[in-house]
Amino acid sequence: MSHFCGRLSTILSRPLAQRSLFHSQSVLYGPRVVATRKLLPESQARLEAQGFDLVQWKEDASMPRDLLLKEVKGADALLCVLSDKIDKEVFTTAGPQLKLVTTMSVGYDHIDLATARETETKIGYTPDVLTDATADLTSVRAAETGEWREWRPDWLCGSQFTNRTLGVVGLGRIGEAVASRLKAFGIGEVLYWGRNKKPVVEAKLNAKLVSMDTLLADSDYIVVCCAMTPDTKELFDYEAFSKMKKSAIFVNTARGGIVKQDDLVRALDEKLIAGVGLDVTTPEPLPIDHALFKFPNCVILPHLGSATVEAREEMGQMCIENIVAALDDKAIPFGLRL
Repeated sequence: MSHFCGRLSTILSRPLAQRSLFHSQSVLYGPRVVATRKLLPESQARLEAQGFDLVQWKEDASMPRDLLLKEVKGADALLCVLSDKIDKEVFTTAGPQLKLVTTMSVGYDHIDLATARETETKIGYTPDVLTDATADLTSVRAAETGEWREWRPDWLCGSQFTNRTLGVVGLGRIGEAVASRLKAFGIGEVLYWGRNKKPVVEAKLNAKLVSMDTLLADSDYIVVCCAMTPDTKELFDYEAFSKMKKSAIFVNTARGGIVKQDDLVRALDEKLIAGVGLDVTTPEPLPIDHALFKFPNCVILPHLGSATVEAREEMGQMCIENIVAALDDKAIPFGLRL
């Protein structure tokens, strides 16, 4: 009864305007689940059918930090997205009963993993599902530079893929998928840089593990598909861009923090490279007056590498499966090893 009264008091104490911003399902009973976004229709219907005490932000913009901290108190599970900073304050505010934080992304650098380990909170994410969608986008970015003008001999001219060299930074699932797609366009040699040698992928793609300096110097197209770690943060700085061919195309669909953005602006200003395709920036979204927007050979998208209905629905389903498992004290199917 005290739990019931406490929960009712919390709900009724919210201002009416604030309450209207949340979708609530079974508000007085069941485990408390906070979701910082509304999911796609099938995933949303499944989430609502679970009988959770569901508190969910339903606006298109990010859930305000103060509301997240207010609503996460007493939560048993938290469903978040990349733009939510899940730091020590969030874990502490939630309380010791928090069993799971599951993010609707393959990346998890927005989550304080050290605190998750300390509090023994499970961390879920959505691996593999983004491979095809992100690989498709990365391949298109590699092919796309230039602007529309009236016809002239060099109108819409770019570099063809045939017999060109592709450099892949991070030959994981997405990196391999990108290389496979570009192979179909006639890419010649595939170079890659990463922590581990991958003999099976090398045989499949005729790929070769090389040093970063070699990859930068020899590649016509450089695509970034690695995770952001302390080792890869600002990996691409002015020195790195200086080592690339002046005809090189640079594509980043991984994380904005892997690129030192001011140095990229300088590299474009000095024409050190021929073109850039970005699906990720720092910050996101990038302010419309940012210097990168002034370059016609820099194409920027708003982090939509996973933007297919199929991918986003599957991501939502994976998050729900993680929540159901965690609240049933079972191993989560899509979790990190902490």
